[in-house]
Amino acid sequence: MMNLEYRLPIAVGAALALWPSRALGQQGISPQTPTMAVDSGDTAWMLAASALVLMMLIPGMTFFYGGLVRSKNVIGTMVQTFAILCIVSLVWIICGYSLAYGPDRGGVIGGLDWLFVNGVGLSPHPVLAPTIPHEAFMLFQLLFAAFTPALIAGAFAERMKFSSLLLFTLLWTLFIYAPVAHWVWGGGWLRKLGVLDFAGGTVVHVSSGFSALACAMVLGKRRGWRTDYMAPHNLPYVLLGAGLLWTGWFGFNGGSAKAASGVAVNAIVVTHVTAVTAALTWMVVEWHHRGKPTVLGLATGAVAGLASSTAGAGFISPAAAMVVGTAAGACCYLAIVWKGRVGYDDTLDVFSTHGVGGIVGTLATGLFASTAINPLGADGALAGNSAVLGVQLTAVIAVLLYSFLGTYAVLKLMESSMSLRIAQEEEATGLDLSQHNERAYS
Repeated sequence: MMNLEYRLPIAVGAALALWPSRALGQQGISPQTPTMAVDSGDTAWMLAASALVLMMLIPGMTFFYGGLVRSKNVIGTMVQTFAILCIVSLVWIICGYSLAYGPDRGGVIGGLDWLFVNGVGLSPHPVLAPTIPHEAFMLFQLLFAAFTPALIAGAFAERMKFSSLLLFTLLWTLFIYAPVAHWVWGGGWLRKLGVLDFAGGTVVHVSSGFSALACAMVLGKRRGWRTDYMAPHNLPYVLLGAGLLWTGWFGFNGGSAKAASGVAVNAIVVTHVTAVTAALTWMVVEWHHRGKPTVLGLATGAVAGLASSTAGAGFISPAAAMVVGTAAGACCYLAIVWKGRVGYDDTLDVFSTHGVGGIVGTLATGLFASTAINPLGADGALAGNSAVLGVQLTAVIAVLLYSFLGTYAVLKLMESSMSLRIAQEEEATGLDLSQHNERAYS
């Protein structure tokens, strides 16, 4: 009896420790064994990856979006990324991280066990990241949480009040991003279904894309849309920003392995291959459709490819990445053409680039995922496991519906008590002077 008394809890404990590792390499699931010990190489890589993701935000996103708007709005657009980073950082430390990654509560949200990151220290966490300090994992996820609403800001560029942006960022992080991150990465219901999302195909790109669509619908069109000249004011800024985003994406996807490992190497290669294939595909399609290839098209195609790479970077091969990039380049371009026909004003095409790119990448992961790339992941439909594709589709539908409807509700709630848009005369003057009393150019 004494022997059985000791064996039973050991067996149960071992089963609970091993069960979450079925999807090796996913965000929130460690690619290591359950043995906890800080590895200096893994820790150094995660700190470097965090710095690369920060570079995606500032200066990458700052210059990319800043170059795409008109010159009277460049300061007002660039400062949004800085402000979003500051707001989300504090929200994440206070309660956002706990809501996203804390102990599961009904498969929907995390508990408040880690308020003010209390208990998130320098020791590893047995499930989230057993070879790096828990605090390093928290920091990496903080930057993901900041990057996502920064993407959304492109949808309402040139017309949202700065004060409204700050409140929207706070509410969206708490009520949209944190629950979705928990569903997929923090042990929630989609994680339990076996969804494969290595670095944010659903959590970052589907959520931001469909939230952007809701923002464009609620805020309405810009003053002078389709009558005034609204071309990007600085294409060199756009190229600079796209290049910084591309470089930083190596940390975004590679760091999601949470280890300096072969899975991280594959993720970086897949990221690059998807980006170049999507950029070239966009160029060819645009050349055929409009008669000339453009710098803007090449840069946007690369970003669409990067967005489509995130779901499967740690699960698919470089050869499969070529297919994903080709599909993303074509589909995202066609989504922008479709936008022009439907007539909603998503200023910087967040939905077409990130929402559509995220869907393409997430579903493609259900097709091309291979245990030869990631042994504790899953084989996709092309390897005979069609159930994975069904799970991926379920995740896409759940995240897009929740993000769109939730964002719509948040904006309508805000609209009932405050004005979301700047006044018409302020819009004519531009965000730079009306919101900040500054000019980008003298």
